[in-house]
Amino acid sequence: MTPKADTRGSSSTARVVLLTLAAGQFLMALDSSVMNVSIATVAEDVGSTVTGIQGAITAYTLVMAMLMIPGGKVGALIGRKRAFMIGCVIYGCGSLTTALAPNLPVLLIGWAFLEGVGAALILPAIVALVAGNFAVERRPAAYGLVAAAGAVAIAVGPLIGGVATTYFSWRWVFAGEVLLVLGILVLARRAADAAPDRRPRIDLVGAVLSALGLGIFVFGVLRSDQWGWFRPKPDAPSWLGVSLVVWLMLVGLFLIWAFLRWEARLVGQGREPLVDPELLENKQLTGGLTMFFFQYLVQMGVFFVVPLYLSVALGLSALKTGARILPLSLTLLAAAILIPRLLPDVSPRRVVRLGILSMFAGALVLLAALDADAGAEIVTVPLLLIGLGMGALASQLGSVTVSAVPDRQSAEVGGIQNSVTNLGASIGTALAGSILIATLTTSFLTSIEQNPAVPARVKDSANVQLQSGAPFLSDAQLKTALADADASAEVTDAALDANAEARLDGLRAALAVLAFSALVALFFTHRIPTTQPGSTKA
Repeated sequence: MTPKADTRGSSSTARVVLLTLAAGQFLMALDSSVMNVSIATVAEDVGSTVTGIQGAITAYTLVMAMLMIPGGKVGALIGRKRAFMIGCVIYGCGSLTTALAPNLPVLLIGWAFLEGVGAALILPAIVALVAGNFAVERRPAAYGLVAAAGAVAIAVGPLIGGVATTYFSWRWVFAGEVLLVLGILVLARRAADAAPDRRPRIDLVGAVLSALGLGIFVFGVLRSDQWGWFRPKPDAPSWLGVSLVVWLMLVGLFLIWAFLRWEARLVGQGREPLVDPELLENKQLTGGLTMFFFQYLVQMGVFFVVPLYLSVALGLSALKTGARILPLSLTLLAAAILIPRLLPDVSPRRVVRLGILSMFAGALVLLAALDADAGAEIVTVPLLLIGLGMGALASQLGSVTVSAVPDRQSAEVGGIQNSVTNLGASIGTALAGSILIATLTTSFLTSIEQNPAVPARVKDSANVQLQSGAPFLSDAQLKTALADADASAEVTDAALDANAEARLDGLRAALAVLAFSALVALFFTHRIPTTQPGSTKA
């Protein structure tokens, strides 16, 4: 269909619509960047642990990844504008629930479920509403500005979280989101939404298969730190001597395969699929989606690992943690906005490759700089490099994926794209956390075992109690736990030394995995085009 949008003839209306859609993108990206600098505070406030809040962060992105493709189809059924506004209402209810959450289960309902469902309606609609409200020649700039709004959220999120946590409460962030949602709903009335040429049908079987496949696969990844990746941990579920994590991932992959086969069958019968299988044969589209996956995997892994180092290992406040992360946020924002403006004809493939190399270099520099005597200043240069790489990718990938298909499929691509990015984000957070805890546990137990000052009974007790993984504790938290256990001065000193070194080992291992992931992404960049998309789509 060809939307007839009033905004094409009114610059003031166009600015309002662009502000509305950018505000929606800003809202979607804000939560995780805010919460990552406040993990320890939120965990204490709701009576949970760092691992519990990590699960909430991952569950939020997981819900979005599971529902994003069906959410895009719902928009086609009821209208993109209506889907966008309904999504905002659901998201606002989730933000209010989160702001008032007394414990982790309520936090999960508000943040992970309600906000996740709302986002699954909002994000695909944003892609289609840009196409429906702006002329072809203006869409690249509009998509770029909307993408930049997400970068702004990442840029200011740590500072917002730090200020709120230090001087007020992290709850005020979510209360503020409710007000932002109300403003978006008022402004969204000016957006144009052309009626579809025909009333589409929802492929319920495909929706269930895709959601279950993605959900089961990522759930397996989430449980890896507690159950073990392959060899089951003590008292963890297993089948045929293999951790249940492996079986869950295999079941998830099988369901995703079944989903793709089902979609191909619908096309063969002349029926409407949830996702057109031919899209996955589009080299440019799959190349862009692959880069989106790796970008968000590394990005969310870094935003999980670095705040832990600053806030837990070094004991910085949430405000100081946010300030230390600001270099990454600033270079991300600068690259996302300035590269398209200053180098409009640059090769997307070259920018993407340089961006990946910048992320890889930043992770390696940070890994090498981590030391027992290191301070917060060591993160500055690595984060500048990582942010520059992330911004370079953000400046190109949106236009690469959207320009790979005709206008009529832009919303469908929006659903797939956002599903892939949130899948990458959830796996990145879970993978970094799992590797960190596993390495920390092994390092801590090895150090305790080799220390002659620690009695044998204490070593045996530690091996039993930490079978499922050692918590990521600050020195203050560990001292309190040892004092409650009436540990001797010698045992306390040995445990503190072992914990400090184990924390660094865990952080190094997580960063090494993230650096390796960035390097793997280089092997898929050949699918990115060497020329900028034209003003019209193929």
